Amino acid sequence: MIELEGTTVLFVAAGVATLLAAILPKMLGRLPVSAPMVFLGAGALVWLVVPGLPSPDPAQNEGAALHLTEVCVIVSLMGAGLALNRPVGLRSWSSTWRLLGITMPLSMLAVGLLGWWALGLGAASAVLLGAALAPTDPVLATEVQVSEPVTSDDADDDEVRFALTSEAGLNDGLAFPFTWAAVAISMAGAAPAAWLPQWLAVDVVWRLTCGVGVGLLVGWLLGRLFFSSIAERLRLADRTGGFVALAATFLAYGVAELAEGYGFVAVFVCACTLRSAERSHRYHQVLHTFVEQVERMLTVLVVVLLGGAVARGLLAELGWREWLVALAVILVVRPVAGWIGLTPGKTGPRERAVISFFGVRGVGSLFYVAFALSNGAFPDADYLWGVTGLVVVLSIVVHGITSTPTMAVVDALRRREARRRGREVEATPV
Repeated sequence: MIELEGTTVLFVAAGVATLLAAILPKMLGRLPVSAPMVFLGAGALVWLVVPGLPSPDPAQNEGAALHLTEVCVIVSLMGAGLALNRPVGLRSWSSTWRLLGITMPLSMLAVGLLGWWALGLGAASAVLLGAALAPTDPVLATEVQVSEPVTSDDADDDEVRFALTSEAGLNDGLAFPFTWAAVAISMAGAAPAAWLPQWLAVDVVWRLTCGVGVGLLVGWLLGRLFFSSIAERLRLADRTGGFVALAATFLAYGVAELAEGYGFVAVFVCACTLRSAERSHRYHQVLHTFVEQVERMLTVLVVVLLGGAVARGLLAELGWREWLVALAVILVVRPVAGWIGLTPGKTGPRERAVISFFGVRGVGSLFYVAFALSNGAFPDADYLWGVTGLVVVLSIVVHGITSTPTMAVVDALRRREARRRGREVEATPV
């Protein structure tokens, strides 16, 4: 009789999960099921039926949860920045600025108030919950984001996918100041005089400025290195493959963090800067493909572990109040805040509704909770993990079921509109 060991089962499960990560996107096709939904269920099943596996509870594995989600997010941010085909601009990115400047603060405020009023959280925990659950996730929102860089000079992205991708790329970094605010309140108390001046000077002004500056610098240097005439002669792009994308990710993140800046911001800015260095170069597709593969593997690992944590009782202590709050975050807070932020704007009612609804919560939320709990003093750590995990699980299920059919309708309507405009152009007298 063969006795199964936990670590042996994990190797087998890792192999199966990696294989599924490669083939599931094609297998699922237009079914209303996303790959994260499958991996979430698979993780729950494995930890339910296989005894002796290590505990996947993030509260018991705080360091592992922090660094695994950290790497997953920064790799995803690089992929998001490289995929965007639209140059950065005030007008061209107007939907993004609205989502960041209006929708995100409204979401943060609403979630924080729900945490304080409905869940009875203290000031620090309520601020942390708002900061963690406000950003749109760059990891689990691939079905509604820009899929790849297009190298033609006139390439552009449809507004829905562009807005969600660019928002996810930037708002994960912009949630960091408020996470630091939660940490400061947990250590010094809610009185603003104890933490506000340093927070504004360091956590808002310096860290954001540093993150943007490092991202611009690293992106510019790598752009000069790989898209110059010397690089063409040496065929650097052909000889380095997609590893440069990981190098850019870790370099921008590491330098920014060493300088006490926001590494998330630096990675996304670096990706956008690198993309703009030579927008029509085919090498961007190589970089993006490599990053996408790494991101997919990391996402599988995180979501499988989340499913295992749910199976082992992550949500066991939550009651109807927590479920109502989690549903409100997904179905009310983000859609309403998104609609307000995008009105008026360049999006029509249909696009506005889709963008507002698909504010996916995911790995970034898990990272912020892990980060704050490892740096602050929060007495309700297990409870915060449970509420955050519940929101992420609901987002995976709700958005996973609705994303494929919704985007199919959006694409069909866009094609129909393009054909109508084409007929109008043909019918216009010269």
